[in-house]
Amino acid sequence: MSQMKQLALDISMAPGPTLSRFFVGSNAAVIDHLRHWVGDGQLQKSRTPVPTYLWGEAGSGKTHLLKAVREALREQGAMVGWMDASTPFPPEFDERWAAVLMDDVDIYTPLQQARAFNWFVNATSPATGLPRWVLGAGQLPVADLKLREDLRTRLGWGHVFQLHLLDESARRAVLRQEADARGVFLSDEVMDYMLRRFSRDLGSLMQLLDMLDGFALRNKRAITIPLLKTMLETE
Repeated sequence: MSQMKQLALDISMAPGPTLSRFFVGSNAAVIDHLRHWVGDGQLQKSRTPVPTYLWGEAGSGKTHLLKAVREALREQGAMVGWMDASTPFPPEFDERWAAVLMDDVDIYTPLQQARAFNWFVNATSPATGLPRWVLGAGQLPVADLKLREDLRTRLGWGHVFQLHLLDESARRAVLRQEADARGVFLSDEVMDYMLRRFSRDLGSLMQLLDMLDGFALRNKRAITIPLLKTMLETE
């Protein structure tokens, strides 16, 4: 098996984002809100959903939460619409969708903005069926979004939550939690090295852990500082 295929296999075996695996910190209100809509499997059956917008700095967990919501709804058998900055040509709105999830809204292209507006209108005022939930996320508060005005104002129609970055002790707890979920041992020394030498942005730390876990598996070695240095020299 090639190194690239092995790396893809290693990462595919990593546990995916879930609401329960999100380290709450000072973001309890956000998690409670999201669980209210997806926790009991009744999203389409009993409530009229209110649009929700999450904002916060890079690494605050926005993408994790949107992907966790997507997976929770899929596990309930629901179809969802997904768009982020890497979706150059988003599809037309699908009446079968139970929710519309839009990440990276602060950097959408004009085409993506047009499609996002169309999705929002169709989701909240559908031609058939009940209204769908719209969940969006970006790095800026609604007032500072450089988007077409009709989309910007709609993103602020409902619930708006700011996600707060975790402090160092919380970042350590997340790294420990993620390592435990993978069944790997991450020593205090390795964690200290990661936090001292690399971006403390949580998303970057998670990517580094992905790479390190995959490298350790391929080389059948425990995760140590020498192994981390070797990975950085060879990858």
